[in-house]
Amino acid sequence: MMNFDAEIERLRGLVEEALPGFLPACERPAVTLGDAMRYTLALPGKRVRPVLLLLAYEAAGGGDEGEALPYACAVEYIHNYSLIHDDLPAMDDDDLRRGQPTNHKVFGEAMAILAGGGLLSAAFEAMHGECGGVVDSGELRVESGGADLLARRVRAGAAIARGSFLMVKGQAADIEAEGGVVSCDDAGLLEFIHENKTAALIRAAVEAGAWLGGAGDACVRAFAEYGENLGLAFQVADDILDVCADTAVLGKTAGKDAKAGKLTYAGLYGVDAARERLAGLTEGAAEALAGAEGADVAYIEMLAEMARGLERRAK
Repeated sequence: MMNFDAEIERLRGLVEEALPGFLPACERPAVTLGDAMRYTLALPGKRVRPVLLLLAYEAAGGGDEGEALPYACAVEYIHNYSLIHDDLPAMDDDDLRRGQPTNHKVFGEAMAILAGGGLLSAAFEAMHGECGGVVDSGELRVESGGADLLARRVRAGAAIARGSFLMVKGQAADIEAEGGVVSCDDAGLLEFIHENKTAALIRAAVEAGAWLGGAGDACVRAFAEYGENLGLAFQVADDILDVCADTAVLGKTAGKDAKAGKLTYAGLYGVDAARERLAGLTEGAAEALAGAEGADVAYIEMLAEMARGLERRAK
């Protein structure tokens, strides 16, 4: 039986090694932009989204992790761009990220905004470079399966692009809710924000990995349902930690959501009810994987364990 911790560390190591390689050069006089992009990217992180993409890729039958790594790195670039922008004074206004000063505290607000935009752009260059590689290599011939190879890459890129937009849409709703601009019942608004702001990119990572691995439509839908439940569970766990964890352990300022008047599961329903919701979502994620017919059993179990592990998160 494959060791869960060892395999997650192996995949995380692949991501860490590959992350710098898809960043475009930032020579003088734009060298500070490159420094700012690399700064947040280099902060110690769990790399949850790219690891999920690689797990889904392997579960779906992918045989060459090098094929999926540009997409895994792209998802992590997009996630880090969102962190840089989330921390800005105009948004969540935080001084700490992963236990270190936030990007705008080191490089200033203007450069932090540009660094976020640079990472987002780099993500799409990494993915489209892969599509171009298929065309340039001559592998696009129908008889060689090249058309399917390109289609899988296009679908994976489209899933990530969609997840990126939904993440921004959720952040917009979060800001407007905080300012009292939108009128909606709290429960419905909370679901909308977290389905988009947090869950969408996690779902996109899993869905993209499944497409790249060669999964069929029904199998991809099962992976996407898993990702939706997992993404919501991830946010509920974050909400609980914001109330219960210590800043030194969390790596970012604890208790900020309540002080800012943000809608959270723990704030709206209480910590106990939030924990019940978390348990239901993690179980729902594991159950969704039953629909991934033909997928690799060992990697399916790892995906299920990723969901169950959210209930044990300390940061």
